[in-house]
Amino acid sequence: MTSAVYLEHNLDSLEHLPIELLRNFTLMRDLDSRARELMQNIDRQASVYLSNVRSMGSDKRKDQMDKIQEQFNKAKEYGDDKVQLAIQTYELVDKHIRRLDSDLARFETEIHDKAASNTRSQEEAGSQKRGRKKIKDKDVKKKAGASSEDESKAPRKKAKKGGAKAAAGAKSAAKGAGAGSAGNTGVDSGAAGIAHPSDVLDMPVDPNEPTYCLCHQVSYGEMIGCDNPDCPVEWFHFPCVELTTKPKGKWFCPKCSADRKKK
Repeated sequence: MTSAVYLEHNLDSLEHLPIELLRNFTLMRDLDSRARELMQNIDRQASVYLSNVRSMGSDKRKDQMDKIQEQFNKAKEYGDDKVQLAIQTYELVDKHIRRLDSDLARFETEIHDKAASNTRSQEEAGSQKRGRKKIKDKDVKKKAGASSEDESKAPRKKAKKGGAKAAAGAKSAAKGAGAGSAGNTGVDSGAAGIAHPSDVLDMPVDPNEPTYCLCHQVSYGEMIGCDNPDCPVEWFHFPCVELTTKPKGKWFCPKCSADRKKK
């Protein structure tokens, strides 16, 4: 129930109250006026009675006393009626006051309930918002973790274009030298393939640069990643694993291949 409805309800109940109060007060004033007139008559008759009591006979005195007593009884009735009207008037006003207090109490209860409901709704909305934010933060963290994991798994390549060309030339020279050495000394072509380009090995290396492959050197040239997620090395130079092109399908490094064959 809204405040306007409460107000309209109380105004409707109070509509006839002034008329009823005016009627009761008018009757009380009329009864009071009659009672005063009777008391004045009683005073006059009592004065006459007291002044003539010695000369009156017993019958006349008794009649006079009966008249005075009758007027007293009548004045008492007026007083009782006036008291009843006053009680009715008080109860009438008190009834409206109690109704108003009851409506006020209900109205305050509804306001408190509505405020509590709004507070609960805001808290639920806030908790849902915080929950969505936590989920969003978790997703962002997962994406950031996956991105950082990919970045950490992929080797950093510091060689610039000129360095790459020099590395490629050095690799060709190394291959030629390896072939000649194999022909002269009898060392197989696999051992020659592991040889690193001298230009690459002579390049200044950052001590913070991560190392890879079986040779424990920095990233250079073409490299391939082992498909075993638990591989301790992960990335390998093509020459070190005797590759010239990227193989199709999954590829495992020599150590992981040997471990897989043992299993």
